[in-house]
Amino acid sequence: MKRRPGTTPRGATTRRAGTPRRPARKGAARTGVPPRRAGAGDGPRIGFGVDRHPFAAGRRLVLGGVVVPGATGLRGHSDADVLTHAVCDALLGALGLPDLGTRFPATSARWRDRESLLFLRDIAGDMRDRGYAVGNLDTVILAEAPSLAPHLPAMRKILAGALGCDVEAVSIKPKRGEGVGWIGRGEGMEAHAAVLILPAAGGPLRR
Repeated sequence: MKRRPGTTPRGATTRRAGTPRRPARKGAARTGVPPRRAGAGDGPRIGFGVDRHPFAAGRRLVLGGVVVPGATGLRGHSDADVLTHAVCDALLGALGLPDLGTRFPATSARWRDRESLLFLRDIAGDMRDRGYAVGNLDTVILAEAPSLAPHLPAMRKILAGALGCDVEAVSIKPKRGEGVGWIGRGEGMEAHAAVLILPAAGGPLRR
């Protein structure tokens, strides 16, 4: 069938003269869906971590990167920051990676007395490399003593900085053992952490 001059065949698209044709993306013609950004996260992921340490005389108490003055510290190979250790394991779990003890073994002199925030920053770097960012972090510290309420704002700020998220995305709740069990008897501390990570806008970032 003849068409009149100046008309476009049915189903065809128009293109201005001199405009280069846009190359077809791989996979688009077959599925109609743009290819996924290489290394970008697939969707939200949740991780959970738990850590515990007994008290040890002569050591300083470090929680969430904050030194608690006048308090008995915890026994451990590194600085024994029980809160940060739980956060590390939660983040590793969300990423599907081996646990903290495998990544930074206590058998290695390299990690003796090291700040646990170093471990967390390293793991957070892996998170960003995989195209994720922290949605929120929820933690609990189980300890009969000392009182931790005055130190919570500093802990939240330091953990948020290490994770690259807003302070409002970090929650820390201290709970006492009320005289029950080894926590209630004041033998040590335990921390629990749950973290939600989300695909970061723009895909993976490099350190």
